[in-house]
Amino acid sequence: MALNNLELSLQFGKFDNLAEHKALLTRARVTKWIKHALAVDAEMAVRIVGIEEGHALNLQYRKKDYATNVLTFDYQQEPTVQADLVICGPVIEREAKEQNKSLEEHYAHMIVHGTLHAQGWDHETSEEDAEEMEAYETDIMQELGYADPYAKD
Repeated sequence: MALNNLELSLQFGKFDNLAEHKALLTRARVTKWIKHALAVDAEMAVRIVGIEEGHALNLQYRKKDYATNVLTFDYQQEPTVQADLVICGPVIEREAKEQNKSLEEHYAHMIVHGTLHAQGWDHETSEEDAEEMEAYETDIMQELGYADPYAKD
């Protein structure tokens, strides 16, 4: 279990159910999730956004015309990770319901997932890379006390 130093900026945009998301996403909890996925020290911002902001950023940076669950902007991987994670709260809420997971569990998974991307992990280049990343995410999630995020019901 990696527990490296982390400088965290935690930010919230505006969307429905914001109070519930803010109560769940405490600085201590988000820090714990990120640190479990870090191999080196990091300076990261995590911004929880609504559909409109998530959609605009995904369109601008990925040319995809919808709001996605997590966007990772990695600026530097060594010697210190410097990255921004943008997480769309309403998408996380919808996906958690669809996947029959708690909101906390799905946020933990997406923050771990984004943190791995910030360190250069990739699941879109090859099936082998995807399997390796998913296995590592599963290990981290289980270390944190959550179920395998890729297990089929």
